[in-house]
Amino acid sequence: MDDTLLRQHILDELDFDPSVGSAHIGVAVDEGVVSLSGCVGTYAERIAAEKVVQRVRGVRAITEALEVRGLETERTGDVEIAGRVLNVLAWDARIQAHGIQVKVERGAVTLNGSVPYYFQSVAAASDVRRLSGVTDVLNLLAVRPPAEAVDVKAKILAALKRNAKLDGDAIQVTVVDDEVTLEGFVNAWHEREIAERAAWSAPGVRAVVDRLMLA
Repeated sequence: MDDTLLRQHILDELDFDPSVGSAHIGVAVDEGVVSLSGCVGTYAERIAAEKVVQRVRGVRAITEALEVRGLETERTGDVEIAGRVLNVLAWDARIQAHGIQVKVERGAVTLNGSVPYYFQSVAAASDVRRLSGVTDVLNLLAVRPPAEAVDVKAKILAALKRNAKLDGDAIQVTVVDDEVTLEGFVNAWHEREIAERAAWSAPGVRAVVDRLMLA
């Protein structure tokens, strides 16, 4: 496909996609390499424009120099943007936001800190990109896996033995792939809840299977 035809296909696709305001986007094509220039209203629109171009047949590479210059962006201060970021991260149940630090400078958001899983890093950046006022997102979140199974087991056993209401020696703990299984015996049903809470309190636990029985 020649560059002239490819450029027209890209312009048509940008115009067709409702998530992109293409009126102020410039497109240049050189041997299948697409250059985007101009401005868009939001950072989310900037990302959407890239994705639109990526799905056009014949595109070999993309260089992007789009600026975020929406009217709302100009009215939104960094303090307000930081508040929006903290709120959206706190509201997303997938993300353990307590391990994330946020910095905002002229609308550009930097995410620092760590999360247990990679998908949480991706989700955090995705949440921030959709916020009005954001002009750029730099995701520096490190992925630090949960504690080793042996460490999780030791912490749970120690917590069970510290609890005066439980016979810690009567409970067995198994940890496989961050899933904790409790087996053994308790003297009353409410002791099961105490044991479950102890298991959930250990770092890195994603599931607890309670197989405890009444003595």
